[in-house]
Amino acid sequence: MRACAVIPAYEAERHVGEVVRATAALWPVPGAVFVVDDGSHDRTAEVARAAGATVLRHPLNRGKGAALRTGMEHALRVGFEVAVTLDADGQHPPAEAARLLAVPDVEALVLGLRDLRRAGAPRANQISNGISDFFLSLFAGRTLRDTQCGLRRYPLRRTLSLGVRDEGYAFEAEVILRSIAGQVPIVEVPIEVIYPPENERLTHFDSVRDPARIVVRVVETLALTRGLRRVPASEAPAAQPVRKAPSAPAAASTTEAAPGDDVRPLVEVEATPLPVSRPVVPPPP
Repeated sequence: MRACAVIPAYEAERHVGEVVRATAALWPVPGAVFVVDDGSHDRTAEVARAAGATVLRHPLNRGKGAALRTGMEHALRVGFEVAVTLDADGQHPPAEAARLLAVPDVEALVLGLRDLRRAGAPRANQISNGISDFFLSLFAGRTLRDTQCGLRRYPLRRTLSLGVRDEGYAFEAEVILRSIAGQVPIVEVPIEVIYPPENERLTHFDSVRDPARIVVRVVETLALTRGLRRVPASEAPAAQPVRKAPSAPAAASTTEAAPGDDVRPLVEVEATPLPVSRPVVPPPP
């Protein structure tokens, strides 16, 4: 299984460097940590690059779902099979991210399963997560115990072929429903998360507005997939041949820089908006 780590980041300069360094130190494949800077105005891209990540940038803020899609498309193009996604704020310990690699089915969508109460999550987060879990479980016809955790492992080709539309936080709910409709195996793995003291927390998730948007997207997805009966596959980007990884992990700061140039990672991509696959739903048989 060739796996990478994808870290969507927005205004995350305070924590993203440590997340990148800790993830790269544990990862079984060198050069496999990608940070998608979703239009930050701070030094998120520079800090992530200095820590050794390959940085992909959106010139404008487009949303977490768009950042995840950009990272997955790039990862598939350069030859990875699965992507583990984790947040840039340090909430997901990289050791927990690496644990998701132990699930043997390379085609499975692997969901991190948090114990929010034990982790000390804010009350508003516990309530909003419970609401989202209730509605998604109801519509999916099966119990889903944590539908909002950003620590996941995605099978790249299958995920990108599902035609997920949302570009915000509802991406993560929509991809679950489309995976069920597309008969993608779903595996839940208990994980530990870290919630810092309230005065140190950085979040762009609105515990009232965003769950409402998620429910709206869920209803739209159910209508599109006709009650989760089937999701037609759309074309996923083709993987490109990649050079064999070095036998020993290379330093994350390996660079190709001309004299006098700023030191940069081996690859940096300026990500531009890509068209979203719009599946065409066939008539009922």
